[in-house]
Amino acid sequence: MKKNCSVGGQALIEGVMMRGKEGIATAVRKSDGEIVVTKEDFKPYSKRNKILALPIIRGFVSLIESLIIGMKSLNYSASFFEDEVEESKFDKWFQGIFKEKSDNIIMGFSFFISIIISITLFIALPNVIANLFKKTGIENTVMLNIIEGLIRVTLFVIYILVISRMEEIRRVFEYHGAEHKAIFCYENGDELTPEKAKQYSRLHPRCGTNFMFLVMIVSIMLFSLVGWQSLPQRIIYRLLLLPVVSGITYEIIKWMGRGNSLLSRVMAMPGLALQKITTNEPDLSQLEVAIKSLKVAEGIEDNE
Repeated sequence: MKKNCSVGGQALIEGVMMRGKEGIATAVRKSDGEIVVTKEDFKPYSKRNKILALPIIRGFVSLIESLIIGMKSLNYSASFFEDEVEESKFDKWFQGIFKEKSDNIIMGFSFFISIIISITLFIALPNVIANLFKKTGIENTVMLNIIEGLIRVTLFVIYILVISRMEEIRRVFEYHGAEHKAIFCYENGDELTPEKAKQYSRLHPRCGTNFMFLVMIVSIMLFSLVGWQSLPQRIIYRLLLLPVVSGITYEIIKWMGRGNSLLSRVMAMPGLALQKITTNEPDLSQLEVAIKSLKVAEGIEDNE
């Protein structure tokens, strides 16, 4: 019997983070094979404030929350393997200056750099390339935005393909597959064991990969409404519209997750196809980690 649940997660370094009705649970398998699980009570901002729960607004708020939680969880999982990497003189100096605040500063700086890279790679660069098409005689605003969107999607797919070749990312993508299989197993009311979960698909319609792909599609339609001005103006307009784009995409993802209509299946197809790159088949030990995280997040068992 299929369950209607909203549990979701994220693959980490040798682990999985799950967000369930009982909070956020993070499970990491250490180098010695032990699985360490932590749980944190969490109430989404959309449930703390009625305004933040309004359609469209809740989507952007959820995106920001997910980015912050994801970054913290990723840093937490990485902390278990810091001893395996030789500490540089800069690391020692940095920790000596900022002490207990060093991790938060590094996380904030990493978040800032990732935002800058994302804006450059997926907003500025597609606009620069698309503008070359305008110089060939294409003046239609909608057509230029479609070209820009196609370039953005192409760059995104190339980026995913490139990083998927890295050994560390390949392992993360295996845990991504484990996360999806565990959630599918739980949604179908099956026994939560690695052997049972392994039978399910690693491609899930509520995945963040689907969200990112749909963001790019929705952005084509919305960006077409603001014309085709100078490059700085186009970048500013796109940044200003990002909350609206992410909010609309969030509502689409929620709708797709609730139903199984032909339209929702068709809309999910590109994202599911992309998940064939962003997920790999996990082994039973990785499924065990994902299931442990899910059980604690949903209150099925304690994290002791």
